[in-house]
Amino acid sequence: MNFEDFIKKGLVKKKDIDKNLAKSLIVAAESDLKFLKRNKIDDVSARKMVSGYYDVLRELLEAMAALSGYKIYSHEAFFYFLEEKGEDVMGEKFNRFRLIRNRVNYYGKTVSPNEAEEYCLGIGKMIKYFMRKLNDEI
Repeated sequence: MNFEDFIKKGLVKKKDIDKNLAKSLIVAAESDLKFLKRNKIDDVSARKMVSGYYDVLRELLEAMAALSGYKIYSHEAFFYFLEEKGEDVMGEKFNRFRLIRNRVNYYGKTVSPNEAEEYCLGIGKMIKYFMRKLNDEI
């Protein structure tokens, strides 16, 4: 499978480049990240914190897609989008966190506070990387 397959299936749409959408998504991601950083990871919050950090990362990838002229409707397609952009390592990392988030959100997997700390730290590094990259593009 590749990014073009997602376009053919209608899970990715070609659009005009949308800098305003990208800027809005970045602002939303920054706001969400501030909220998440204010919260403590514990037994009750661990699951939601992992999902929250993942959502911030996905918002930034949506901003990248908007700057590239795409609207992506499948989280899996972001992996192939990143590959297309030459970001193979980040694509692999994203896919790992996507699968963790899916297990947490859809299959009831529990996450310990220690696991959540590790995941949020890893996702946080990706968030910083893509924030810098996006700020250079806008």
